[in-house]
Amino acid sequence: MRGAHRHPPSEISRAMTPEFYLLLANAVLFFHLAIILFNLFGLVIIPLGAWRGWGVVRIFWWRALHLAILALVAVQAAVDRVCVLTAWQGALERAAGEAASDAPFIARIVNRLIFWPLPIWVFAAAYVAVCVYALLLWRFVPPTRRGRA
Repeated sequence: MRGAHRHPPSEISRAMTPEFYLLLANAVLFFHLAIILFNLFGLVIIPLGAWRGWGVVRIFWWRALHLAILALVAVQAAVDRVCVLTAWQGALERAAGEAASDAPFIARIVNRLIFWPLPIWVFAAAYVAVCVYALLLWRFVPPTRRGRA
């Protein structure tokens, strides 16, 4: 019979303790924060860099990544889908058996910065507006590919 033999727990399954799930949830939370900061940084630095003549704001791969992440967030919100990172963090917290209020102090602060108690349509409108702004930046501060100045 298939699957009838039980294997002893592996090192990986033994490592999957509630504390480990919380560690992963916090890692996802801080990765989420890093992406948010990356996006905000780009929205500010691109027009500032264009005004100041900084060539770094025209690096193609950086601009493409910035726009792609913003577009993904806008599309997810517009179709009423929760962010993948938010869902992943929540699943890890549930796997740990923890409530969000049991998170470490810094994680609670970051959660409050990222997650606001507003209806999803507010976020959808804001994310679409930010994506349109990024598209306008692409148009008026176009990136250049390496070798093309």
